[in-house]
Order: sequence, then C-alpha cells, then structure tokens
Amino acid sequence: MPVINESHDSLPYIDSAPSSRARAEAEKLISAELPSNYSTTLHPSIPAFSEPQFSPLIEQEIERKAAGQPLTGGIDVTRYEAPEPPIQSSEAGPNATPNLDEWRQTLQKAYTASSHLFMRHENLALLEENGKNAWLIGNSQLEDILRGLEKELAETKQAAEEVNKQRKIAQESNKGELAGLEESWRKGVGAILDVELAAENLRLQILEQRRQLAQQSTR
Repeated sequence: MPVINESHDSLPYIDSAPSSRARAEAEKLISAELPSNYSTTLHPSIPAFSEPQFSPLIEQEIERKAAGQPLTGGIDVTRYEAPEPPIQSSEAGPNATPNLDEWRQTLQKAYTASSHLFMRHENLALLEENGKNAWLIGNSQLEDILRGLEKELAETKQAAEEVNKQRKIAQESNKGELAGLEESWRKGVGAILDVELAAENLRLQILEQRRQLAQQSTR
C-alpha cells in the first residue's frame, strides 16, 4: 500500500510554483529515500489488520464462492408445503388396515405447514398494521443521522477554510519581509561573487607582475 499523496494547493500563497525541472529533481530525491517495497508494504504509522475469525460454515461458504461453485443445500422449504395423504396400495384391498406410521408422519408435516402458514399470516397482519409507522420512524432516524453528518461536515469545512484564511493572512503579512530578506540574500551572494572575482583578478595581476619581474631579472 503506497503512502497517500495529497496536494494542498492552498498552502503556497506567496511562493511561486516550482518548475518542471525542480519538481522532477525533488521527486527524484524523494524516490531515493523510499524503500524498494514501499508500494506493497503498509506505512509504519498504519496498524496491521487483525486476522479475521470466521466460523467453519462461513469458511466453507467463502471457499465455495472462491471456487465459483453453485449454491447447494440451504433451507428445505418442502417441509412447509401441504403434504399429500398416504396412498394405499391396491393390492392390500379395501379392508386393509392403514399404515399408522405414514399417517402419523403426514399429520406431523401438515401441522408444521399449518403452523408456518399461521405465523406468516400473523406476521403479515403485524406488518400491515405497524410496518408503515416503523418505516417512517426508520426514515426519520436516518434523516437525523444524515443531518448530523452534514452539520459535522459543514463545521469541518468551515474550520479548514478558517485555518487556510489565517494561514493566507499570516503569509501575506510577511510577504514584504520575506521578499526583503530574499533580496538581501541575493545581494549578499552577488557581493561575495564580486569579491571573489576581484580577488581572482588581483591574484592574476600579481602573478603577471611576478612573471614580468622574473623575466627582467634574467636578462
């Protein structure tokens, strides 16, 4: 994960923008300081993520999804369907004793289906009676959360604008002093160069005079 690069265009209020060559040199120096794996390694200030802990069923589902396999199994909804009565074999005859176990299982399935339908009917009735109010209350709560977030965002933006405003005032108020110091620095550097140039010319003149004196003494 690379380090996040942010550009704060509001900071340099009085400084001139760097040239493309200066920017390239700065980026070159920055790249020289970065490790080779900076684009794939977390920044030291970012804490490491904790290892996720999933149940065996969730792990199995993740593996199924990763392998691209279709979803199988799940809840068996056939148990909630109305069962058919047991079919008596024609060979047993009309006076044969019915299989009580089959009828008992069919009765249990019918009771399960009936309970399921009763609960569905009861839940639908409750939803029809209270669903609208619950939906309106939920929307109202979400609107309150949204208004709070919008207010916090507006306050943060206002604080950031105030900081930038104060920074701009501070920089512009010192612009004259900074310009004077920069001009003094340039004049000082120019004076040093003039002194060095004059000293070099004087050194050359001295060497030339010594050379001429040496030639006159040899005649």
